Amino acid sequence: MYVAVEGLPALGKSEILALLRHYFPGQIMVLSELVKDVAEKENLDLFRDRHRLTKALLEALLERQSLIRRALSQGLTVVEESHLGVHAAYSAALDDQDFLALFHALEEKILWPEFFVRLEAPLEVSVLRQETRGDHHDVIPKEILSRMAGWLSAWHARRGDRVEVIHADQSPENVVSALIELLGLRYNPYLEARVFPYLLLLGRPASGKSELIQFLKQMPLFERVFAYHIGALRVVDDFVFLWQKFLEDDLWEKLGRERLHSRRTRENYAVEDQGLWNFLILRVNQEIAASPSRLGETVIIEFSRGGSSAYHEALSLLAPTVLEQGAILYLHVSYEESVRRNFARYDRNQRGGILTHSVPEEEMLKTYRTDDWFSLASSDSGYLDIRGFRVPYVTVNNEPEPKSFADFSRRFKPALEELYQLWKNR
Repeated sequence: MYVAVEGLPALGKSEILALLRHYFPGQIMVLSELVKDVAEKENLDLFRDRHRLTKALLEALLERQSLIRRALSQGLTVVEESHLGVHAAYSAALDDQDFLALFHALEEKILWPEFFVRLEAPLEVSVLRQETRGDHHDVIPKEILSRMAGWLSAWHARRGDRVEVIHADQSPENVVSALIELLGLRYNPYLEARVFPYLLLLGRPASGKSELIQFLKQMPLFERVFAYHIGALRVVDDFVFLWQKFLEDDLWEKLGRERLHSRRTRENYAVEDQGLWNFLILRVNQEIAASPSRLGETVIIEFSRGGSSAYHEALSLLAPTVLEQGAILYLHVSYEESVRRNFARYDRNQRGGILTHSVPEEEMLKTYRTDDWFSLASSDSGYLDIRGFRVPYVTVNNEPEPKSFADFSRRFKPALEELYQLWKNR
């Protein structure tokens, strides 16, 4: 993305962009105002040496645009202070027809920003701030500023430019925050490099997956990153998609049609269409494709599977991004313990909730009695070869059921540390 920041003098363009350069390395390239750079390099007066300035600008323009293209090809956001449209506006205000004629001849060939950000304030604010800068700058009078601003607005309107306005006559933190939001920048602390982008959290129903997530969510971010390698937390749980299919079947039933994927079992539902399990993985992939993990974020993908080849099939369908960047934490409980916890957590009034839903008894017996995880993972930790990707895993025995902070910490802190070391060395 290429953006230019424009505005009246002394509204803080240079200072704000210097701040962004400092705090967002690797994300942004900040380019200082080309006209000023050329004038200082050639020791030219912006108002008296117009002809020489124009000649020097033309020579510098090609190099500047080449630099912008290189930065864009590297995936950087390019933010330039001012642009030649502003210089043309000053030329119009000063009646510099030579530059204006040249500008109009070159306008179609110039690489222009995707959009412009205007720092806007009353003319009096600009003049006051110019007067208080206390440096060598000459104060540009209101009359010239007014003519310049009018020409520039008309130029943008004629071109149909996107111009985002930030009011600069307000507290500096508001101005900076507004610009950061417009540019889509995100501060990345050093510790954010220490987290899993994707963590696959697997295990039988009620094995403690959702409870572990709740434990992690309640922890301060710094502690979670440092001790558990989990960043800003987002959860993709395939139960949400499964429950939606159950409710859709209810609607078909109300229309006098057959249920498509499930059947009713007392107060709950059982899966009839066994192809639905793999559909849910594709639905998870769709969710990840629409919103992949960002730097410093951990997306936890939670699901249970049962059957002689269920985890094998599910994992083989996962998106390459998840397999390449992810790790697996499997929470092991016996079938009997899974059944006990499954019915203990059930809340009839919140049967669609992540922590309160319950798998029907017949579904537990039919689907989850058999678990193929240990046919894939022969040891407590190591790597799985899934479609050519080396995916690290750790299996945690989650019995007895953890209840306190200390229980969770003793069990999962060393497990996630081991998993992180495997992930780093994959």
